[in-house]
Formats: sequence, C-alpha cells, structure tokens
Amino acid sequence: MKYMDEFRNRKLADGLLAKIRDISHQETQIMEVCGTHTMAIFKYGIRSLMPEPIKLLSGPGCPVCVTHNRDIDTAIALAQRKEMILITFGDMFRVPGSNSSFAKVKAEGGDIRVVYSVLDALQIARENPTKQVVFFAVGFETTSPTVAVSILKAREEGINNFFILSSHKLIPQAMESLLDSGEVQIDGFLCPGHVSTIIGSHPYQSIVQNYRKPAVVTGFEPLDILQAIWMILHQIHRDEPRVAIQYSRVVDERGNPVALSILDQVFEKKDASWRGMGIIPQSGLKLRKEFEEFDAEIVFPVEIEESRENPECLCGEVLRGVKIPTDCKLFRKVCNPDHPVGACMVSVEGTCLNHFQYQQ
Repeated sequence: MKYMDEFRNRKLADGLLAKIRDISHQETQIMEVCGTHTMAIFKYGIRSLMPEPIKLLSGPGCPVCVTHNRDIDTAIALAQRKEMILITFGDMFRVPGSNSSFAKVKAEGGDIRVVYSVLDALQIARENPTKQVVFFAVGFETTSPTVAVSILKAREEGINNFFILSSHKLIPQAMESLLDSGEVQIDGFLCPGHVSTIIGSHPYQSIVQNYRKPAVVTGFEPLDILQAIWMILHQIHRDEPRVAIQYSRVVDERGNPVALSILDQVFEKKDASWRGMGIIPQSGLKLRKEFEEFDAEIVFPVEIEESRENPECLCGEVLRGVKIPTDCKLFRKVCNPDHPVGACMVSVEGTCLNHFQYQQ
C-alpha cells in the first residue's frame, strides 16, 4: 500500500459493485460486528450502494455501547469516593448510567479524567501516590492486551495505587450468541479488523463449523468492505462457507502471539453482561487470582441499586440488529448527540450516532 487513495478508487469500486450485483440473486443479510466498520459503512454510503436483495446490519461492535449499565453504575459509585481518581476513555464520559454519568459526577466535583491510553492512567497513578487510581477498562480484544501490560508494569514498578475495573468483552462469543438467539437472520459476518490483528481468524471457525455462515475479516476502507461483501456472497453462492481474511495486509490467521500470551498471563474468561444481550457465557475478561490486588471490584466493593435503562430507548435492540435507529421514537426528536438518551448515540462507533450524522 502506497496511498490511501488506492482503497477509495471509484473505478475499482464500480467493478466490485458490478460483481456484487452479478451474484445478488437472493435476500441476504450481512452483519458487521465492528464499530469502525459501522462508521465507514455510514460515512461512505455503502448501504445505499447495495443491490435490492442485499441488506447490511449493524451489530454489537461498539465496546462503549455494549457496556452494561451495571458496570457503568459500579464505576460511577467508585468515582464518587473522595480518595478516588477514576480514569476512562472519552467515549464513555457522557454515556448515561442508571441515575447519573461520569460527566455529571465530574460536574459535582468527582475526579474523573479522560485518557487516550491505559498507560496514561498508570502515569497518573505514579504522580498521585496518595490517591487510589481506577481505570475503567472497556473494550474488545484490541485494547485488553494493553491493559494487561499496564498491570504487569504496575507490579514490576511496585505501584500499589493502580487498579482496573474490567468490562472487557470478547467478540466471537457475541457472534455465536446472536446466531443462537435466531432473533434476526444473519447470512454472513464482516469480522472486525482491529480485533483480528490480535486474535487472528481461528476464533471465528465455530461460526462456519457450527452455523455454516461465512465470516470475512476485513479492513476499513470502502474497497476493503466492498471486497469482503463480495467474498461473503461468493461463498454463499457456491455454498462453501469459510473463514477468510480480506485484510491480509494487517491480519495473520494466528493473530499476535505475543499479545495473546500477555493477555492469557493476566486475564481469564468470565461470564459477562452485555447491553441488550444479557449474560453471554465466557464473553468477558477478569484478572487472574494472582493479580487480584489490582482488581477494583475486589479491593473496593460497592453496593449499587439494581441497574435500569430508559424503557423507551431501543439501543439494546439496535445492537442486536433487530431494530434500526429510526424505529426508536426517541431518535432525533429527544435523543441526539447533544442530549443522548442511550449509549448508541454517544460513542463515535455507535449506530445511532452514525445514523444521525450520515443517513438521510
């Protein structure tokens, strides 16, 4: 790759669209499970380019959006403690919890800070030895290895005021949960490029073996996505579902062995609650027993009321692909980027926000 323009070439896009039209003979629904794909699909108008039988669905690809209100409420409760510094990524700052948000707690005097990297949070712990610093660890397999590294560094340096509240999620388990529910027709998956740089393509094999659905790991430029859609349709047309890597310039089928080794050293799987999807077995990560001194949930137990969401918000249904944002009566009228009611309108990877910004 020399120039990004090579992946935005109009002539090549027209050629791919012609190939897609040639094999679009039946109704087919393809779901992307990556928030960056959702952004790109909306930004470049890829849905509007699809022929009539082909429908693109947005799934649970936004890590901020799928974070359950109980996890958010727990983090908010910690942030309200005077001895605490609560660290979070920017997208999480304005997500509504059951009764409050980080933005509100900060306005009330809470010490909540936004960082770009968990290593920034570790530095804040170094600079504030009299404070308890908790990092709200949200994200998929892309970010979890960096959190594991921060734990190893904290132990190595003897930093004893640094903790994490883990709300990490695992994508392949969510994909299987969607298929098991049978709630929406999914004929193939656009698999996340960022996540797959870490885990490779092997974890998607069960999608093919158990459900006979094509799964294609793809990049984020228009030609990447169009080529991946054609690859899925080609597999369906030939009735030969498999896991394929379109994003071969970045993703290896083995993933990143070093990152996976560090991740396995620090974390182990746990059952996890997803917004709109309930508890998905073995779909989350928690610190292993030997690292429990860094686990904020164990070191600082808090009691919170039963979590709740606005009953009129359809964020959960949108994350499952059952509804689209315009099905929600709050969309645009009440819920908008300035006054978000649900998480899907907050994050830059949220389906509702992207629909609001790009879909006409």
